[in-house]
Amino acid sequence: MKSFKNSLCVLFLFLFLATCSEAAEVKLRFAGQFPKDHSATKFMYEIADGVKAKTDGRVEIEVFPANKLGDYTIIYEDLMRGAVDMALISVPSQFDPRLELVYLNAFANYDVLKKEFQPGSWLSKKMNEYNTRLGVKFLGFNIEGLTGIASVKPINDPLAPESNKGVLVRVPLMHIYKAAIEAQGYRTVSVQYADAARALEEGRCDAVSSISADAAFTNLKGTMKYWYQLNYSQAVESYLMSAKTWDRLSEEDIAIIYGEVGRASAKSIAQAKQNDRRNHELMRQNGIEVFTYSDAELLPLRRAIAENWKNLEPVMGRQLMNDARKHFLINVKH
Repeated sequence: MKSFKNSLCVLFLFLFLATCSEAAEVKLRFAGQFPKDHSATKFMYEIADGVKAKTDGRVEIEVFPANKLGDYTIIYEDLMRGAVDMALISVPSQFDPRLELVYLNAFANYDVLKKEFQPGSWLSKKMNEYNTRLGVKFLGFNIEGLTGIASVKPINDPLAPESNKGVLVRVPLMHIYKAAIEAQGYRTVSVQYADAARALEEGRCDAVSSISADAAFTNLKGTMKYWYQLNYSQAVESYLMSAKTWDRLSEEDIAIIYGEVGRASAKSIAQAKQNDRRNHELMRQNGIEVFTYSDAELLPLRRAIAENWKNLEPVMGRQLMNDARKHFLINVKH
């Protein structure tokens, strides 16, 4: 009997050691702002699975979607403090207004977007520079789609920036979005995104701007009557990592995480283009009038937005805006 008990003890010890050897050496908390079934959240899970597979389970990433760890402003602070390891969130600008650079736009299509948001691009380097100064490392972008305006009223002359549009438009609490909308001739009111649908329903605004077709159809389909695909900016989030986490990871693990984020980022652009077409069709099926335009038709808006960039210099800095003009205005054909 004693021999049998000793054998059991040895067996349990081996099982315990085997379990411990299979446990992850590194565990990371990955915070997101979208629901579990959102495409951005699905990319987060793909990244976690890819990292786990490529490290043979040594690095395990736990995904926390739907603002479970707080909204994007709270998460960014947690990244700075090291309380959260990774995140896929909108980048707040209260810590450095230059972080709004990611929302600046002189683009008109997905081909240009693909070039400007790829790893190693000028925009990627600037975003890494400004985030790093705050104790956060930039890993890549997630593109939701090019932006437009959802409205309960028809918009007067949407392609003529000098015209009175006849609607009061909600804009996010960001300088760049406000400047871009006002450059196109709209009157604006600043409303938090979480309150945008209610503001439209209650008549506090006539239209909601700076959202993708996907977000518009998902959140406003019961209220909006018109969708204008104006492509004056992009709905985009950033993959970020706490610098404290970065410093304790090996170069090999960082390279693996970068690789998985890069794949997800590239896929997001292709999917965003598909989502635009799908949501345009869903809108039409639900009685919403959809207006789309060619690059040539959008050119007057591109020029008006670029001209209005001078008003951003007091906030963004003259040198940064001069650099942005040199880099981006090649995309605005005169």
